[in-house]
Amino acid sequence: MWYFVSPQIVFGEGALDALDEIRGQRALLVTDPTLIQVGLVDKVTAHLHRAGLSYRIFDTVEPDPSIETALAGARLALLYAPDWIIAVGGGSVMDAAKAIWVLYERPDLEPADINPMVELNLRRKARFITIPTTSGTGAEVTWAIVLTDTAEQRKLSLGNRENIADLAIVDPAMVMGMPPRLTADTGLDALTHAIEGYTCTWHTDLTDGLCLDAAKKIFTYLPRAVADGSDAEARERLHNAATAAGLGFGNALASMAHATGHALGAVFHIPHGRAVGLLLPYTIEYIAAAAPERFADLARYLGLAGDDEREAAFSLAAAICRLCESVGNPTHIAGLGIDRETFTARIDDLMERAFNDASMMTAARSPDYAELQRLFEYAYDGKSIDF
Repeated sequence: MWYFVSPQIVFGEGALDALDEIRGQRALLVTDPTLIQVGLVDKVTAHLHRAGLSYRIFDTVEPDPSIETALAGARLALLYAPDWIIAVGGGSVMDAAKAIWVLYERPDLEPADINPMVELNLRRKARFITIPTTSGTGAEVTWAIVLTDTAEQRKLSLGNRENIADLAIVDPAMVMGMPPRLTADTGLDALTHAIEGYTCTWHTDLTDGLCLDAAKKIFTYLPRAVADGSDAEARERLHNAATAAGLGFGNALASMAHATGHALGAVFHIPHGRAVGLLLPYTIEYIAAAAPERFADLARYLGLAGDDEREAAFSLAAAICRLCESVGNPTHIAGLGIDRETFTARIDDLMERAFNDASMMTAARSPDYAELQRLFEYAYDGKSIDF
């Protein structure tokens, strides 16, 4: 038995107008200081004025939001008693807002208690809206929550199907000002979601089509969006593809590129999309040596050549490397500016984090310790996987 969970989604030009129709008295906006400075939050509050809602803004969400941030936001919500909690931002804001919403509804819970096995009974106090300002994480349509435990220096993977948004508003106006580097990193994150959602062992009939089409659109429109941030068509199609990929992998799962990318990002402080996009070709080549079928299907859908399934899978890996290069992202770990001595000294940390990542369990080929170490070493040098 499988579940498919999705919010109502309003997308395309003018999607923010959906805010004019919400009913209530108060809204709590969860965001970060940069989005206030660049005026994106003003686009949202203008619609809240038209809807007749008063609002408060919680704008102290940091990258990789902490448990303390979620608790502070929940305290504000308990004082203000909003009818709506509205997340305006990227993945970090979405994660914080989901946790704030749950803890507002359930102040008896600790953040670590937010898991798929408990009954949360949400929506007694408020409903939840997500408005993404990046085209990558897909967090607007997923229920996963990642918070950082600063005391123990580790990330907590939390969430429950109940904390899916009621409404996701995917408006290209919210991403028109994204800089090229952020566009590239988040776009490669979305591509990794699409490819891993299609090729992980938990893929389903209901997620396959979303992932296939999202991957094709990202290959087509990401280079255009990076090259010309004012390309309205590229921005809108990429924004939609990122949401579709989020819906696809969120109802399947990620896989080995996320497990290794999470490790690389955590140990060397590499942006998430850059890390998973860099490692995606190497994990494809590793898995395809034993299970090339799904990668070959995707390669053929993208029009890539290959005389047999393994060759087609490797052509997909090569195409991803070319895409990374075209948007100015490195294709090997050394290209991130990490010297070999530092890399070698931390490889045990990389291994431990990757093996302990839940995304590793859905790979169609599971590495042992020696193989995973070789994969990281090959990725450092930019060598094609041959084992």
